[in-house]
Amino acid sequence: MLKLMPTKPLTRILRPLELTPKESRSKALTPAAGSRAVWTVLILAMSMFWLAGCGNSPDPQAASKGGAAKKGGGRMGPQAISVAVAKAEVRDMPVYLNGLGSVDAFNTVVVKSRIDGQIVQIAFREGQEVKQGDLLVVIDQRPYQVALQQAEATLFKDQSSLKDAKLNLQRFQELYKDGVIPKQQMDTQDSLVGQLDGAVRADQAQIDTVKLNLNYARITAPVSGRVGLRQVDIGNMVHASDPTGMLVITQLQPIAVVFTLPEDNLPAVSKRLHAGTLEAVAYSRDDQTKLATGKLLTIDNQIDQTTGTGKLKAVFDNRDNALWPQQFVNVHLLLETRKNNTVVPVAAIQRGPQGTYVFALKPDKTVELRPVTVSFNEGSFSSISMGLNPGDQVITDGQDKLQNGSQVEVRGGGDGSASQSPGAGNGPGSGVPGAPVGGERKKRPDAAQPK
Repeated sequence: MLKLMPTKPLTRILRPLELTPKESRSKALTPAAGSRAVWTVLILAMSMFWLAGCGNSPDPQAASKGGAAKKGGGRMGPQAISVAVAKAEVRDMPVYLNGLGSVDAFNTVVVKSRIDGQIVQIAFREGQEVKQGDLLVVIDQRPYQVALQQAEATLFKDQSSLKDAKLNLQRFQELYKDGVIPKQQMDTQDSLVGQLDGAVRADQAQIDTVKLNLNYARITAPVSGRVGLRQVDIGNMVHASDPTGMLVITQLQPIAVVFTLPEDNLPAVSKRLHAGTLEAVAYSRDDQTKLATGKLLTIDNQIDQTTGTGKLKAVFDNRDNALWPQQFVNVHLLLETRKNNTVVPVAAIQRGPQGTYVFALKPDKTVELRPVTVSFNEGSFSSISMGLNPGDQVITDGQDKLQNGSQVEVRGGGDGSASQSPGAGNGPGSGVPGAPVGGERKKRPDAAQPK
């Protein structure tokens, strides 16, 4: 890079070349003096041209500063903060009481054998849906059929003895009337008839017992439900005294859910339950997936003092088998539906030392810190009892950068009418108060119009 020579040394170099009038007049007559003067003029012209070109070389920093100064024309104002807004709306809000619970089968039956014997047939499949009265297991009936025949033979013998005793009693009665036999002999015969009659009745009871055992040899489903894993196989010996059963049947339709609520909520639930049925909704473990809808059946008769909660039982039809015994669920009990509530998204609610507040959007694109009173929250909405009116627009995103009076720019629209809370849908049924379907973007009143 070339370095410029200072002006003073250059002046010193050129100064000796200057001629006085006398010298110029005397030297102008000689050819050598003329040629030196021409070269001197050329060197001066070239030096001045080179100095002018180097002096006009652009300075990037100076140019940028100058351009910025010309463009800005002065000090720049504060920039607008980008925010998302939603509109306060009037809605009917349901009031839910949330509790934790587990699913219980409406009926659970451990099927056991009531007689001793060997299994000769298994008429069910694991996981099968059975109805009440369906055949499940058959136990060998032959020992009980033999016992039945023996009991019937004993009955036949005792019936014959009873018949003979009754005929003898009739004869003794006639002889007693004629005075042939004493009354004691007739009474003894009458007692014998009674004994034989009792033996016949005992034989009949024995026959009924054996027939009942024959019925017990065919084990049927006591309730409708789903069969679990079987505990026995064909050929196993089973006994009436076995501690474990052959299978377990759980009734899944309908099915019950036992859940808990704080004891402070029980009076309101009891009052509503006596007035009508209460809807209960079962959700998955993460409280995101709706599983089934049922109704509250009853409230337990005591409160757990260790937890301060009471147990409640709800019944679900469970037609699609969405609920399983011992499954953990979240239960939302619909207590009531409050009409005409002013609601905003929960994301709009802020909390500070003075309580809850929101940032309300003003027509001049500034925000106002406005204290509000929240009645209750349900899902992604908050019901506001004081501080907001229907139609007011509130900030739902970007509040961390705002102060009272901050200038904002609404995302997605010039007036904020097309904005909503983050993560919400942008169409009908999106669930966001004030979320419009569409709209025409308006121009800012202070925007420069083309000339």
